[in-house]
Amino acid sequence: MTTPVDVSFFPRAAKPLNSYRKFWAARLGTAKFLPMSRAEMEALGWDSCDIVLVTGDAYVDHPSFGMAVIGRMLEAQGYRVGIIAQPDWHSAEPFKALGKPNLFWGVTAGNMDSMINRYTADRKIRSDDAYTPGDVAGKRPDRAAIVYSQRCREAFKEVPIVLGGIEGSLRRIAHYDYWSDKVRRSIVVDAKCDLLLYGNAERAIVEIAHRLAAREPVEKITDVRGTAFVRRADDESRLGWFEIDSTSVDAPGRVESHISPYRSTSETAELGSEPKSVKLHWPARMHSPELGSDPDSATLRVKAPPRARSVIRLPSYEQVKADAVLYAHASRVMHLETNPGNARALVQAHGSGPTARDVWLNPPPIPLTTAEMDLVFGLPYARSPHPSYADEHGRHDGATKIPAWEMIRFSVNIMRGCFGGCTFCSITEHEGRIIQSRSEDSVIREIEEIRDQVKGFTGTISDLGGPTANMYRLGCKSPQIEAACRKPSCVYPGICQNLNTNHDPLIQIYRHGRSLPGVKKILIGSGVRYDLAVQSSEYVKELVQHHVGGYLKIAPEHTEPGPLSKMMKPGIGIYDKFKTLFDKFSAEAGKKQFLIPYFIAAHPGTTDEDMMQLALWLKKNGFRADQVQTFYPSPMATATAMYHSGKNPLHKITRDSEPVDIVRGDKRRRLHKAFLRYHDPNNWPLLREALKAMGRADLIGNGKQHLIPTFQPLLDGSYSSARRKNSSPVQPGRVLTRHTGLPPGPNGGPLTGLPPKHIAT
Repeated sequence: MTTPVDVSFFPRAAKPLNSYRKFWAARLGTAKFLPMSRAEMEALGWDSCDIVLVTGDAYVDHPSFGMAVIGRMLEAQGYRVGIIAQPDWHSAEPFKALGKPNLFWGVTAGNMDSMINRYTADRKIRSDDAYTPGDVAGKRPDRAAIVYSQRCREAFKEVPIVLGGIEGSLRRIAHYDYWSDKVRRSIVVDAKCDLLLYGNAERAIVEIAHRLAAREPVEKITDVRGTAFVRRADDESRLGWFEIDSTSVDAPGRVESHISPYRSTSETAELGSEPKSVKLHWPARMHSPELGSDPDSATLRVKAPPRARSVIRLPSYEQVKADAVLYAHASRVMHLETNPGNARALVQAHGSGPTARDVWLNPPPIPLTTAEMDLVFGLPYARSPHPSYADEHGRHDGATKIPAWEMIRFSVNIMRGCFGGCTFCSITEHEGRIIQSRSEDSVIREIEEIRDQVKGFTGTISDLGGPTANMYRLGCKSPQIEAACRKPSCVYPGICQNLNTNHDPLIQIYRHGRSLPGVKKILIGSGVRYDLAVQSSEYVKELVQHHVGGYLKIAPEHTEPGPLSKMMKPGIGIYDKFKTLFDKFSAEAGKKQFLIPYFIAAHPGTTDEDMMQLALWLKKNGFRADQVQTFYPSPMATATAMYHSGKNPLHKITRDSEPVDIVRGDKRRRLHKAFLRYHDPNNWPLLREALKAMGRADLIGNGKQHLIPTFQPLLDGSYSSARRKNSSPVQPGRVLTRHTGLPPGPNGGPLTGLPPKHIAT
């Protein structure tokens, strides 16, 4: 049996979400939809809103949309919550639509980072936005979180601004910005918000709301986990804090003795919890009335400071902006301090002299318990877009259709978090690596609600998953070890011996769900973590024989060890093992089903030879990629630190540490994409040139052993040289995902792609 999240092993016991005394406005009842206009407020009997949420997404009252979750959570605490969705940001007037908030503004760019939402990996402007009615692009500004915060300040200057969402989470410290190709300041500084809530924010937003309602000044709220804020560098509130220079944290020989994740529980218990004597090197500064600080002393021998009062000073914004090696070091230290069980506060200076400011980051939020997850997902969501988006007949189609809603309307989120640690992914930075799962009863109840309440349901649940399909109820076998571990991944370079990989609870949900009256089929649309799946052949059998709709998407990302080691992904041999099981159980069920693998081009650590080998693997296995996923350097990801610095933050950073091959420049990025689409005649000239330069002209020819042909199609469809007998060109406009002839996806598009809820990853 799996162990649910046990918050008792985390520092400072978390206050349950349902333990607060409700605000007086709870007597006004629950709104069918949170109001978006004065007329809706008046219909509810409100004269004002306690909290106004501003979002870059259309308002869909569904637990897959962050603003709906936060809004309903605050409503459950008794507050009157209004929503301003996708306002015109060119002036402050649209931000005054609901009047002055009594307590605070809640601001987010939306479910997706606004820059990733608008720009492709090649920095080209997208022509659509899945979170906007009619799939219309341009309804939110670049860097929406900053722009919205500025307009909120203009509208009502004295009202506190609380910023949240994935855009804020990924920019909580100085970060590399791919779109401007430079290091930008923390978003807390640029947005001038009073508080930034990073990660899943239910705990933080509820505590902050109640403290502000009790008339506590926002500048005094500095102790909430999962928050960041700005303070003067000489602020007296630093008294009593032990400040540790980040270079000592990542020095050989740890500053503090951490519990080994490979040590048994009994061995851990024998060691006790007494702090060990350590040596702190200056410029580590100890801001403590008891210890004082003596910069003339070379070293100071003290007991390890209490974690709850320790803060690690990262290199300043100015330092990481000027020095890419220091940037990689700061990224590594920040990722080492992400486990809620042992993370310390971080501080990073911005500016110097009289204008100097420190950005403080409190440790990450305590994960939600199963009961709290059930509470969050059991709130009274309408499970549909706001009525203002419907046409005169009350339908959400055509110009009013919201693609992101259409994609998830029949899906169920069963968990949060991911312990995979993939370096290019932002899930861990935002949701954390500790899995937070709902109860089976909660999940089944939501399936029944979809069946009974959601219009258009035909009997198929489109997805039962989350950030991954099969991490439900998985986690460390020992809560003590989990709270002490600092490993970035539980499954790389191999599955940790302390990780529980029991898929039985997930199998039980699958079986229970599909046995419900009126439910014909449950598909799994979330990505399956196949290195975990192969630990349970029973799970693979259950998945393949009952929950695959013809094809299953998985993500090996590459075939070569070089790039895989920089991604922290398993070797391609694990994929082969999963495919063997997939094919076996498909045949037993008498079904013809296919795996659709995802691969990334131009990831840090990928050489031209690596891409050539991947192309050869694709051809050998009969795959033709319809679309190509190119590495997208999202803010704060470990792979982005590699991209910017040319160093590998997975290991200790020094001037002489391991260099990483970075794919820069349009031509080389095009080449790596071309290898993935080796079958496209438009790529053949570029590939011929590259293969000759690489000394692999032997791969150019008209035989089965060759990667690309010597001939080139002409405009009239004929060929510039003789070709093999019975060969045929790839016809313009024809979509093939595999030689087996899988059909194209909707509207002639690719048969691949993640739901909008995963795009930000």
